[in-house]
Amino acid sequence: MAEGEFALVEKYLEIAINKTAAWVGEHDIYAMLADVAVQQRDGTSLQKYAPLAEEFASRYDHQLYQAIAHRAWGVMYRLTGQYAESNIRLEQASKIFQKMNTRWQIGRTLFELGELSISRADVSTARDHFTRALSAFETLGALPDAARTREKLELT
Repeated sequence: MAEGEFALVEKYLEIAINKTAAWVGEHDIYAMLADVAVQQRDGTSLQKYAPLAEEFASRYDHQLYQAIAHRAWGVMYRLTGQYAESNIRLEQASKIFQKMNTRWQIGRTLFELGELSISRADVSTARDHFTRALSAFETLGALPDAARTREKLELT
């Protein structure tokens, strides 16, 4: 997403919280808001939406959204330099996504683990995570994610 697009997404999703259809719940909206904040690396929005995404995902025992919330927390912790906490949350997300066999989510979480490894100056582990993420994206034909991951691999 381009700069500023998150503000539009956030605006319309927040409106949707109060005007949702019967089949859309707050847990859906907060998971989306947290996930978009991850993609934008928006620390302020992550601080706001990760707890809400986790709260509502837990309330409904929604495994996919719980994993998305863990990943959001993991990215937020990485952005604030809390690397041990970041690793715990990203690993929790990874385990749930693995159990559910959600390959795109697995790839995205591996990418975030790669980013965490770069933050920790662990290039070898970062390359491993990025290589595994690339494999997941290529298997799915997720071309934008694969291209972004290839760029990261070239830089590490």
